[in-house]
Amino acid sequence: QVQLVESGGGLVQAGGSLRLSCAASGRTFSSYTLGWFRQAPGKEREFVAAIRWSGGRTYYADSVKGRFTISRDNAKNTVYLQMDSLNPEDTAVYYCADSPGTGYYGSRTSYNYWSQGTQVTVSS
Repeated sequence: QVQLVESGGGLVQAGGSLRLSCAASGRTFSSYTLGWFRQAPGKEREFVAAIRWSGGRTYYADSVKGRFTISRDNAKNTVYLQMDSLNPEDTAVYYCADSPGTGYYGSRTSYNYWSQGTQVTVSS
């Protein structure tokens, strides 16, 4: 069973940066993609970014493209989300999730394991 532990959330002013980390344990060859999602109050959980464990191909939501960067360290089984030029609309609980790769990377239903979530708050 895959366990995901994330860290790095917090409070930042608009225009600032934060880096989230997601450490995965228990991964097997069936782990194919690591994704980041976020959920703001009163809204549905939405896709932010994803990366393939093998090959490192990346995907981004349009709302974060050019501002967020997803990367991985396979030796540490850790994926990072560097968030720059943050704005108040980025305020949400951020989750990382692991997918066996059998579905669309941008869909929540493609992911089997989820982290506990970390709060990111961007003040104006």
